[in-house]
Amino acid sequence: MDLRLDLRLSQKLVMTPQLQQAIKLLQLSRLELQQTLEQHLVENPLLEDLALETQDEEIATAEEGGQQIKEREPESEGSVDSAENQPVTKESETLTSEEWDNILGNDWRPAQRDQIGAGDDDFPSYEQTLTKPTSLEEHLDWQLRLSSLEGDDRDIGRLIIGNLDEDGYLRIPLPELQADAECSLEHLESVLHQIQTFDPPGVAAHDLAECLLIQLEHLQQDETGLSHQIPDTVSKELVAAIIKDHLVDLQKKRYPVVAKTLGVTLDEVYEAVRVIETLEPKPGRPFSSDSNSIIIPDVYVVKYEGEWVVLLNEDGLPRLRVSPYYRRLLSHSGEDGGKTKTYLEEKLKGAQWIIRSIDQRNKTIVKVVTSLIKFQEAFLEKGVQYLRPLVLKQVADDVGMHESTISRVTTNKYVHCPQGILELKFFFNAGIQRADNRGEDMSSVTVREMIREMVAQEESANPLKDQEIVSKLKLKNILIARRTVAKYRAELHIASASQRKRIPM
Repeated sequence: MDLRLDLRLSQKLVMTPQLQQAIKLLQLSRLELQQTLEQHLVENPLLEDLALETQDEEIATAEEGGQQIKEREPESEGSVDSAENQPVTKESETLTSEEWDNILGNDWRPAQRDQIGAGDDDFPSYEQTLTKPTSLEEHLDWQLRLSSLEGDDRDIGRLIIGNLDEDGYLRIPLPELQADAECSLEHLESVLHQIQTFDPPGVAAHDLAECLLIQLEHLQQDETGLSHQIPDTVSKELVAAIIKDHLVDLQKKRYPVVAKTLGVTLDEVYEAVRVIETLEPKPGRPFSSDSNSIIIPDVYVVKYEGEWVVLLNEDGLPRLRVSPYYRRLLSHSGEDGGKTKTYLEEKLKGAQWIIRSIDQRNKTIVKVVTSLIKFQEAFLEKGVQYLRPLVLKQVADDVGMHESTISRVTTNKYVHCPQGILELKFFFNAGIQRADNRGEDMSSVTVREMIREMVAQEESANPLKDQEIVSKLKLKNILIARRTVAKYRAELHIASASQRKRIPM
């Protein structure tokens, strides 16, 4: 085989760095976009924030106005009119608050008021004034310092507290913990029993049964009346026996099995279950540090003069522009600018490209949200029951873009509308076929809402099974399989019918 060189002409798409940057900006969330723009402001000297420049100009104008007022003051200090305008009071008279304001107000200069107002930035922000909630470890460590444990016992107690999970359980095996504590197993168990007397009750237990038994012991010893007490009609031994041996039966609501095994009546089992329901299965829950995150919408959808309007939210985002100073410097540098001119030209191209990319990103988001409003106008007007099935292809065909572009635009973007703050992905959902095949399909989100309402209105002693929910939906002309109902129920975090069943009151 001979080796030879051939020249061939072909065309292919190439992802340039500028195109990659534009695609990356399109799929960024609001917080990520803000961080990216701030990074560009730091790295590119030709970029500047227009909002900061406007603020600096206002401060400079206020300072110039204050200086002019100070220059006029010496001329008026010696005048007779200013002396006559001062209030005349007697030493024995008490000045009112308005008179004090008139006297002290003469010493306040406009420039000083501006300086005091500008000094508000020196105060800590709202986020810096938030207090950190006490964690479970800190709460237990505080009790450990107040306890009778000292020396090595206190060190072992800190080791036990440090190995608790977020629910307050000690999941690590004691032999493994014993190797770290360098003590005997009996000594470790003695300190552990002391830790288990701390607040919250049930902390440092190995499993659910031990946790509930510890809390049951606290209920027996509590005579203050501040917590739930065991009624006289319930045997404490019965409650403990159910916790030790019948938690699985309790979870599956098999109360007759428990009553038959323990040789008690069904009413006694019901009374014992009511006591167990007052106990906390996760002692560390009150100290959980989970907090709701604040979502700032990217766009607002409002109705103005009978039409839906899309407003882009630009609050908090830098308003980029090319620095006029560097632009003039580049235009007067001439042809022999050398490396400095080359550097400025590169940064100028980068600044212009990032500004165009942000503008294109904003226009694309507004265009996509406008298309979503066209498809989901009934939802905005009437609620989730009127949400239509929608896929990416429908919006892509409407705005003349590719489906991948629509997917990037709607990722991690939020809209504020009359129905609340929603992610743009919320408007895309599958359709459920109607039983009579008439009309358009119903949105899966609407069906989920209907299932949630059915479960909320069911009888606690006789909850709806999945097949019964299927039958009720069929009466409403919605054709759906039982496994689909089970799937939607799991997505809504709704337990099965056997687990939702409640004991009769």
